[in-house]
Amino acid sequence: MKVDGPTGRLGGRRGKHVGRSGADAPLRRDERKQRTREGLMDAALRLMQQGRSFTGLGLREITREAGVVPTSFYRHFRDMDDLGLSLVEESAITLRRLLREARRVGQPGPELVRRSVEIYFAHVKQRPLEFLFIAGERSGGSPVIRKAIRREIDYFSAELAQDVRHLGIMTDLSQRMTHLVCELVTTTMLNAAGEVLDIKQPSGDEEAELVEHYVRQLTIIFLGAMHWKQSKSDMRPDMRP
Repeated sequence: MKVDGPTGRLGGRRGKHVGRSGADAPLRRDERKQRTREGLMDAALRLMQQGRSFTGLGLREITREAGVVPTSFYRHFRDMDDLGLSLVEESAITLRRLLREARRVGQPGPELVRRSVEIYFAHVKQRPLEFLFIAGERSGGSPVIRKAIRREIDYFSAELAQDVRHLGIMTDLSQRMTHLVCELVTTTMLNAAGEVLDIKQPSGDEEAELVEHYVRQLTIIFLGAMHWKQSKSDMRPDMRP
């Protein structure tokens, strides 16, 4: 999938290092090292933007895309899996920032779901390569990366479940079932990333229809969960007869 816009993971935050005087200043060694590391990660994401999987990338083409010699790769990553794990970690930071922002959208009600979907769509459009990486590599060829993504989804779902209970939603469900519902919400919205980025006219009718589609999906998930009749094995110990 081709994504127009900034090629950097952080929307083009990187640029020339400008000192207090406004003139270009030389980078320190640690700054150069960090910039090279970020450049390698950006290069991998740009190559995957062309529709390729992470396991289909080669070390040499990543370093060539980043504009560094192949030997410099090993100053930053042990191997390709290490690079992939770093991409997962950075992408997870984006998801967690999204969760923190969603916590501030208001009290439980119809507008809570809608506002959360709108926030999510905005984040996807701002950080397209990270979301495409997570969504695509969940079923990719690297078991190490698949496992890391599953772990991050589990963490994200656990945080969402904690927020849901704090808001007083689905209080009759066991912790286990609440986590399951939030995992379903998380995977549903991850699946939406590709559709969001396929929108030809952002903020137009197509996006409005997609927002409505996912608001309905999430509403159905929560309504179904609230009417779920738990078996004794699903109930909290203190709720069992």
